[in-house]
Amino acid sequence: MDLRVPALRGLLKGPRRLMAAAAAVVALAGAGTWTAVASDDAPPVHHSDRVMTMADGTRIDTSYFTAAPAGRRPAVLLGHGFGGNKDDVRQEAEDLARDGYAVLTWSARGFGHSTGKIGLNDPQHEVADVSRLIDWLAGQPQVRLDKAGDPRVGVAGGSYGGAISLLAAGYDHRVDAIAPAITYWNLADALFPDGVFKKLWAGIFFNTGGGCARFEPELCRMYDRVAESGTPDAAARKLLEERSPSAVAGRIKVPTLLVQGQTDSLFTLAQSDAAEKAIRANGAPVDVDWIAGGHDGGDLENSRVQGRVRSWFDRYLKGDKSAATGPAFRITRTGGVNSTDGAAQLRGASAGTYPGLHDHRRTIPLTGGEQHFVNPAGASPPGVSALPGLGGSGGLAQLSALGVGISLDFPGQYAKFDSAPVATDLTITGSPTVTAHVTSTGEDAVLFGKVYDVGPDGKQQVLPSQLVAPLRVTGAKSGRDVTITLPAIDHQVQKGHRLRLVLASTDLGYASPAAPATYTVSLKGALSVPTAPAVTTAAAPLPAWVWWLPLAGAAGALALLLAGRRRTTAPAPAPELADVPLQITDLSKRYAGSADRYAVRELSFRVEKGQVLGLLGPNGAGKTTTLRMLMGLIKPDDGEIRVFGHAIRPGAPVLSRVGAFVEGAGFLPHLSGRENLELYWRATGRPPEDAHLAEALEIAGLGDALARAVRTYSQGMRQRLAIAQAMLGLPDLLILDEPTNGLDPPQIREMREVMIRYAAGGRTVIVSSHLLAEVEQSCTHLVVMDRGRLVQAGPVREIVGSGDTLLVGTGTPVEEAVVEKVAALPGIASALRTEEGLLVRLEPGGTAEQLVVELVRLEVPVASIGPHRRLEDAFLTLIGGSA
Repeated sequence: MDLRVPALRGLLKGPRRLMAAAAAVVALAGAGTWTAVASDDAPPVHHSDRVMTMADGTRIDTSYFTAAPAGRRPAVLLGHGFGGNKDDVRQEAEDLARDGYAVLTWSARGFGHSTGKIGLNDPQHEVADVSRLIDWLAGQPQVRLDKAGDPRVGVAGGSYGGAISLLAAGYDHRVDAIAPAITYWNLADALFPDGVFKKLWAGIFFNTGGGCARFEPELCRMYDRVAESGTPDAAARKLLEERSPSAVAGRIKVPTLLVQGQTDSLFTLAQSDAAEKAIRANGAPVDVDWIAGGHDGGDLENSRVQGRVRSWFDRYLKGDKSAATGPAFRITRTGGVNSTDGAAQLRGASAGTYPGLHDHRRTIPLTGGEQHFVNPAGASPPGVSALPGLGGSGGLAQLSALGVGISLDFPGQYAKFDSAPVATDLTITGSPTVTAHVTSTGEDAVLFGKVYDVGPDGKQQVLPSQLVAPLRVTGAKSGRDVTITLPAIDHQVQKGHRLRLVLASTDLGYASPAAPATYTVSLKGALSVPTAPAVTTAAAPLPAWVWWLPLAGAAGALALLLAGRRRTTAPAPAPELADVPLQITDLSKRYAGSADRYAVRELSFRVEKGQVLGLLGPNGAGKTTTLRMLMGLIKPDDGEIRVFGHAIRPGAPVLSRVGAFVEGAGFLPHLSGRENLELYWRATGRPPEDAHLAEALEIAGLGDALARAVRTYSQGMRQRLAIAQAMLGLPDLLILDEPTNGLDPPQIREMREVMIRYAAGGRTVIVSSHLLAEVEQSCTHLVVMDRGRLVQAGPVREIVGSGDTLLVGTGTPVEEAVVEKVAALPGIASALRTEEGLLVRLEPGGTAEQLVVELVRLEVPVASIGPHRRLEDAFLTLIGGSA
């Protein structure tokens, strides 16, 4: 497996060793060949390749990048991730060069064309190499110097390279600023957390490095020893700690931007937390950024992170005090899926100070009593949390942010303790803790603690970020009280959900005792969860049109009045369509000034009473144009629209039976929500009793917020107020264009319930949305458009198809013998090879969780797994094949 983390390769870097300054010799092994790389508008980037020879004879392959104009500028060292080389970071190096930096990249020892053994950032080798690279930079005419031999230099890197940036700052006082990403602070804690061997990730490390023989001999011996025993010893911890930034914690005193991944079972958020505390204690500025992805996959936010790193260096290397480096603490949160590319939609939350992992604790009582469970012989079968190394770019761990669980606990191998349903939405930010009494029939016990988010039905449970906390309890035979620090997460538990604490005896990613044992566990108190209330998402600003809405409304009314005077006699009603909410026939609308370019072309479909119809299509498909014609806001060029049998024209009386929310709604910010709705209804000229205000408000679920000024509303509250306004008068046809824009997951769920409740009374809802998962859950029928044309229409179930077939992505071809083994598994009806991997059909009772466990046991390289035909798949298939 490649640990380079592609989306962060621009920040990755390799390591170096400390050498005696007088003894170290840097020699050019060949003439540097200069080339220029340029885009159309950017200045050309010059780069030269050199091989530098270190004091011990190791040859380090480097590349040096600069761009116009001439003159001295700060330098940046960029390295690569584990298993990669300097070529992985070339694009980022060129970008930084264009931004006014001299950039040096290199392949770490044992990687690329560099020689030497891999030392896992050995201070005597890899860290010393970095110091020699800094020596070389000090002699370059393009590099700014603080004094002779001391260049102005920053170091950035991700994963393996992130650690070397921390180590370089601790060992070489010439480093002026660093930006480590998704890396470790203490490698012993990362690979031996609480005395438990993280066997799968450790194995991936050594195999990615090319096998044990490619490493320094003492590292190879250490790995063989621990892998065989399954238990890390003191010597193994000492060896890794000596190669960790924590070993020089008191010497890292430079501005530090810590970027850490939330979907990361290798280097967890606790690693950056420890780094932040130590560096801040030294008096240095420290900002912390929790990104959505990590070593388990997901979105690594490459563009945003690189931009923040550049701003960090602009401020602390260039000395640009106006450079905005961002908040002291930022979290990326996930909500919904973008239908155009299937990516999770991300939004940021921030705070003025870093809250740590234990801020503002809240206690959650748990029930369960004393429980007994076993550690099976050979610790098999193991439970499943994360699937290290199998996340891929899609990130199986990130599925938990979208409400999909892939973890598995085997009956009889765990204890569980449940909370009552939470009364309000609860956001956990940090590490929950709990104290338990543990007794074992053996000398030691190994437990794996995890906190699930359990749905209202008590069955659907999600493990946030697929993270688990291992714990070795020594002397458990006589019973011990232990405090368990659970994984650091940022996760919202919705109202009505429960928290479930599980203490399991096995986990796929870790080594458990091979000897069978029985564990007895009881809790000594409530679950304590951190809430970090200072971390907030900025309220969306009021749109500019709110302020000119009255004038725009008056102008629109005048335009409608003039259009009404020019209007010809409308077609007669169609009695046979009197009970049909909507029928569109051969509808077309050309772009302004064009005779043959269409926004909507020959569109026909019909909507019946009681349906919730989803209008789908990529950007530019013609959805909003269709809705605007439906409401009489623009006139079609051809075809007709009939609502309850009446042809639609601007100002048509039948539009009084239509409620609409298209392209946002404007409110007077100084008035309350209720006052805004009452004012809107009075403007229609209809009797107050016809408004059905109470019914609309009950469906919209606005609650006490109605009495507050609209300027105090969140984006979600404004959206719901707009929906309530559209529902005034309880129109028979309700039209909603992107009603979930700007809403977080709980608000999206509430909006879904609003639409379903509204249609339940025999009325009809048409909704246009990009959130395919929401459309699939809330809509009964679909109309799919692309490039102005109808692609398909019909019930959701017919378009989506069966859900008992799973597509397993493997990344590499699966041998036929393995396919036959999968087909023979219990709960599997059939298995077929595909270009993507395997197409597996489940028997009744078969589950995806059981399938994942069996595939891992058969050593099938699972990169992704999901329903073969979700709405997203159907949608992308339809628009991909349209003309």
